Amino acid sequence: MGMGMGMGMGMAKAWRLSLVSPKVALLQHHNHNGKPLVLWRWPNTTSSWSLVCGLMLFGLGLISLFTGHVASHLEWYSQRLVNRTLYSKLNFGGRAPIDIWKSKYYNHFYGCSERGPRFAPATRERFSNGYLLIATSGGLNQQRTGITDAVIVARILNATLVVPELDHHSFWKDDSDFVDIFDVNWFISSLAKDVTIVNRVPDKVMRSMEKPPYTMRVPRKSAPEYYLDQVLPILLRRRVVQLTKFDYRLANDLEEELQKLRCRVNYQALKFTKPIQELGHKLVMRMRKMAGRFIAVHLRFEPDMLAFSGCYYGGGEKERYELGEIRKRWATLPDLSPDGERKRGKCPLTPHEVGLMLRALGFGNDTFLYVASGEIYGGEETLRPLRELFPNFYTKEMFANEELKPFLPFSSRLAAIDYIVCDESDVFVTNNNGNMAKILAGRRRYTGHKRTIRPNAKRLSALFMARDKMDWDTFSKKVRSCQRGFMGEPEEMKPGRGEFHEFPYACVCEKPIKDFGDIDQVDNSVHGTVDSRTKIETTGNGGVKVTRG
Repeated sequence: MGMGMGMGMGMAKAWRLSLVSPKVALLQHHNHNGKPLVLWRWPNTTSSWSLVCGLMLFGLGLISLFTGHVASHLEWYSQRLVNRTLYSKLNFGGRAPIDIWKSKYYNHFYGCSERGPRFAPATRERFSNGYLLIATSGGLNQQRTGITDAVIVARILNATLVVPELDHHSFWKDDSDFVDIFDVNWFISSLAKDVTIVNRVPDKVMRSMEKPPYTMRVPRKSAPEYYLDQVLPILLRRRVVQLTKFDYRLANDLEEELQKLRCRVNYQALKFTKPIQELGHKLVMRMRKMAGRFIAVHLRFEPDMLAFSGCYYGGGEKERYELGEIRKRWATLPDLSPDGERKRGKCPLTPHEVGLMLRALGFGNDTFLYVASGEIYGGEETLRPLRELFPNFYTKEMFANEELKPFLPFSSRLAAIDYIVCDESDVFVTNNNGNMAKILAGRRRYTGHKRTIRPNAKRLSALFMARDKMDWDTFSKKVRSCQRGFMGEPEEMKPGRGEFHEFPYACVCEKPIKDFGDIDQVDNSVHGTVDSRTKIETTGNGGVKVTRG
């Protein structure tokens, strides 16, 4: 009885959530003694810009009652203010040739994920609402999303996070633990101001529990409100809660300070162990020694992935039979039309198609390729066309045969080595839009919009099917055209679209225009004063004149 009252008092002390934003709602709950328990909680947040836009449009409606054309001009300017950032006033969206190696604006952006002054410090372990256990799911990069979001959920619940447990039972069958892949001490210490993280639930807490930790699986893309309404009450009663299959279980759109915390976890706290880092950077140095710059191609072309896609890749009846047999593993998969899936852009590019796309974009056959992949369906026969297009073709196995042996039994550690090389490459290319592609696309945006090419599979599929009916120059021109918007340029994606891991818009900042070295490269649709010292005017011939005070 005394222990129960003690736990109840502990719960009363803990029934609170750290202040993250001044715009929060204060809710009250009552314990069994009738005393109020205070909980800080977010309202149902939407972008403040939505409110601004609504007010603008309302004002425009009133104005239009009195002046017709004036309202249309004001609406044009309001759209510029809401939808266009400084970068889009520079030469974006035009038809000028794209530098295939790097964006001309790569040095105009930088990662900005610092905690704000109103972001309350982490709650100490003994004052938290309990312990949160997380069981991640999938391959390395899918698990990375789960680890990142686990920190955010712990913050939302005002819980102490236990170092997440990695997935040992997925297709990859890797028994690596967190400590085998990530620097766990750095993970804990670098996030100490945001969330309290421990290696395990203390023994005395486990001994005091009347029941084992409560286990539950939350729906995908759950909002903070779900965790507060459904998970927090259980955490307060049971002291320890485990969330299973934890991947993409948190909403994409969160309050800005939480988004920045996501970035601090993903881009700063999740640092690979020293052995993984050392070998990864050795491979980068070996590529750099041979070539000043290189492309990293991430090829997802494993048999199970191809079978799951329901696509056909040109291997005849042998391929149809083999992939069909693998497909039987998933009893609930619907029957798909291979042609239909390809037209919809749902089929990963073959290695040959990746090579054709790169050559059509302008990469010569002297370009150095680092190919990151698992088991390739069809083996060397499938890779041969890509090798012929790019003879300077290298893999981690070719570079580090002996050094790689300790890592060979562990697919996640091998994926981590590939991750490092792909991240450090001048150009990153993927043949699909899977987890590694998204995670690396986001990281490369965060570190200055390094060139990242993802195929416009829907439009490319039609070109590949018809490539024998057109000459190379025509094919190349069409590929370059359809790949606009898929080259990793700033603002190819709008804030809030896609996964936050793919476009961490809350953590990407622009330098002031006065710092731009090539201010003369501006969009010819922009006019007026950009800042107090720089004036942009359109000229009579459709050009742009820039005057600096």
